[in-house]
Amino acid sequence: MSFDEYFDVVVIGAGHAGCEAASAAARIGAQTALVTLNLDLIGQMSCNPAIGGIAKGHIVREIDALGGIMGRVIDRTGIQFRLLNRSRGPAVQSPRAQADRGLYRIEMRRMLEETPNLHLRQGLVVELVIENGRVLGIELQDTRRIRAKAVVVATGTFLNGMIHTGRRTYAAGRAGEPASTDLADNLKKLGFSIGRLKTGTPPRLDGRTIEWDKFETQPADEKPVPFSFFTETIEQPQINCFIGYTSEDVHQTIRSNIHESPLYSGQIKGIGPRYCPSIEDKVVKFPDKDRHQLFLEPEGHYTHEVYLNGFSTSLPAELQQEIVRKIDGLNEARVIRPGYAIEYDFIDPRSLTPLLETVLVKGLFLAGQINGTTGYEEAGCQGLVAGINAAHSVLNRKGFTLRRDEAYIGVLMDDLISHGVDEPYRMFTSRAEHRLSLRYDTADTRLSPYGRELGLIGDGEWERFNSRRDNLKRLRNLVEQIRFSRSSETYKMLHSKFGVELGDVITLPQIFHRFQTDFSFLRTLLPSSSHFSDVEMQTVFADLLYMNYVNSQQHTSERLHQHDNLKIPVDFNFRLINGLSHEMVERYERHCPINFGQARRIPGITPAASAALLVNLKV
Repeated sequence: MSFDEYFDVVVIGAGHAGCEAASAAARIGAQTALVTLNLDLIGQMSCNPAIGGIAKGHIVREIDALGGIMGRVIDRTGIQFRLLNRSRGPAVQSPRAQADRGLYRIEMRRMLEETPNLHLRQGLVVELVIENGRVLGIELQDTRRIRAKAVVVATGTFLNGMIHTGRRTYAAGRAGEPASTDLADNLKKLGFSIGRLKTGTPPRLDGRTIEWDKFETQPADEKPVPFSFFTETIEQPQINCFIGYTSEDVHQTIRSNIHESPLYSGQIKGIGPRYCPSIEDKVVKFPDKDRHQLFLEPEGHYTHEVYLNGFSTSLPAELQQEIVRKIDGLNEARVIRPGYAIEYDFIDPRSLTPLLETVLVKGLFLAGQINGTTGYEEAGCQGLVAGINAAHSVLNRKGFTLRRDEAYIGVLMDDLISHGVDEPYRMFTSRAEHRLSLRYDTADTRLSPYGRELGLIGDGEWERFNSRRDNLKRLRNLVEQIRFSRSSETYKMLHSKFGVELGDVITLPQIFHRFQTDFSFLRTLLPSSSHFSDVEMQTVFADLLYMNYVNSQQHTSERLHQHDNLKIPVDFNFRLINGLSHEMVERYERHCPINFGQARRIPGITPAASAALLVNLKV
């Protein structure tokens, strides 16, 4: 068979998974081609123009620590940075940034075009060229053939994509772009187990038609927390987002027209994301709620387009306009892009090895929504791993994987490959049994040595990493050595401040644990000659805060695995388990496990739910 071009690795799709895969493979040293339908839409944010969020921000930090590019791109194009969960513990705090959608796309393409060994190609892939169970390359709709020793498929929602707006349906990968039907058929013929999932988007509004003073202002953080460990400062101006609410009038209009929703007419068969429901789902499933929160998020500095977060819908376009105008502050708002639902094919991720290589076809790797996930961040980390392993397979290097106790990425990979998915998979902190040690601020210490070994962390970046690691070590040693005796002036000040007996000697860690003092006060107790950043202070004292919990958590994890053969009675009532969420009960009841081992391996079951079940089984 003749080919028009020859590469080591070909990546199909230039969404968030494809960009990471192509960048990693090329920088590792493989001659790589990134093939996409439209080169102008590389890195397109087809849904929410934001990166990060609860647990998702952890993933982006881990991508960055390994040498990926998502964190750097959002740091250069983010227009509103916020650290979420500030009032809660450090383990569940997570960065999020609103992006300038257009600039993000431009910056991503710029980075890829400047990457050595990486070549961009435009075209629609219609078939994988397979011979004797091994991928040989791809064929494009325009008849070009490209030879490859490894192929990464990162097609997002394009496989047999079908858009729904009211009763109207049409084939599309996303609004304005064609679906990939030939490649979807090709994968079916190869014998892959195919399922159907659904996601959706809200309408976009013209910001000039919004009464902004009717909404609550949500400002950016005064000191933005970057995603990349190698970003010094956030340079671009920050904007405000806004918070609003639906009303009973909105809900009643939706109820009266629910038959127009393809979600409830039976038109849509795919399963949607549980934690990102449409406004129709919210109204139907939570009838006791008289309002639902909305976020109005401007899409960039140079556009009036506004993303109505929290209002995902597939109702008819004219009905969307009517309902939007029933929201206080949007009475004159114009919809410039209606929301829609999209169904698409995915491949059962249990057909993958831990390297994201398919079992059926050697040299074929899958990454992103094709594996049943939802979200830019979940896609990006899969792309990174798939790109690394595709390049390694070509260069005869060992495969790269991460354990559950090393990274959220390891949790995601293990969940997908071990359990599969029965709904679009989204990462949460509750999925990670080791979340107390998988904080967003420790991603570099956990993973950057891997990034360096892989060849994705450069000399300057490695030098900065080592400097930070050395500073943390010095600060830990210093903190452990500081103690105050009764005769010292500091001891007297502490006694006066806290008004309790402190003993003959009190150490700095003891002060922190006993009185939960903030970092600014603890800094005053350090020698005046010491100079450590706020970030370094937070990391070291968060380690102290969780030390005992981490040790206890490790013991609990070991204990869980010792009871896999513990039988579950046929008439066991999961609803009687104290503190178990409705979702966990639903999953247990749906799968009817006969022993504890089966129960803890059910897709989506959290470590906390497993621990609660174990306690009840042993009573």
